[in-house]
Amino acid sequence: MRSSGPHRLALLSLVAIGLAGPANAGDTAEAKSFIDNFDTLDTGIWYVSDGWNNGAHQNCTWSKKQVKVENGIAELSFIEGKLGKRNYACGEIQTRKRFSYGTYEARIKTADGSGLNSAFFTYIGPADKKPHDEIDFEVLGKNPAKVQINQYVSAKGGNEKLVDVPGGANQGFNDYAFVWEKERIGYYVNGELVHEVTDPAKIPANPQKIFFSLWGTDTLSDWMGAFSYKGPSTMQIDRIAFTAPGDECQFAESIACRTN
Repeated sequence: MRSSGPHRLALLSLVAIGLAGPANAGDTAEAKSFIDNFDTLDTGIWYVSDGWNNGAHQNCTWSKKQVKVENGIAELSFIEGKLGKRNYACGEIQTRKRFSYGTYEARIKTADGSGLNSAFFTYIGPADKKPHDEIDFEVLGKNPAKVQINQYVSAKGGNEKLVDVPGGANQGFNDYAFVWEKERIGYYVNGELVHEVTDPAKIPANPQKIFFSLWGTDTLSDWMGAFSYKGPSTMQIDRIAFTAPGDECQFAESIACRTN
């Protein structure tokens, strides 16, 4: 969940510190395959970020009140309301365990609003006593017709690519997936391969946690668009699955059914 353009380098340390938060009590062992259809919010799997933010660029404070599960959907909300030093509250969940090579898949409907970022990504960093590695899907509310994909290796990014989301990421649920291998990352949108990375220098190596987040900014307008609050907004997650290499695929439409 990094910015592109001139803001990126200035944000690295701020975002990395904020991303870690108190959740670092999580399990450092590599996790096995799992699927979560969000019948409940399983706190054995998920840590809910609460009470901090990722730095001066973020105009909201993570709040457990902005995370809920209802009718088989996890919802992360962005709302107006003073919380700490911020005038808005927002939602984030992150896995307690870390995951390595395999297939990562999420079915998401993104939030509305310029200046907002609906993100599905993996991350590990210095607060976890590891280099900053990351693999991203981010939909910026200023243009929900596109999803930005990116990856970081030892805090080096600059690999952004915008990919079409037919019909709009905020108009309905879409499937986002990446297959992370030692020598390749393949990115998929609605089952179609949209980007491939084969340069070893651009492929992370460290096991990472899985994150979903919805946040906003007053300052990164060149990247995320001018912020203008027009009421509460919500990101919805219908399903998340991680399938380790060689394991059976876990639902019929899974990319892992083709690749494992």
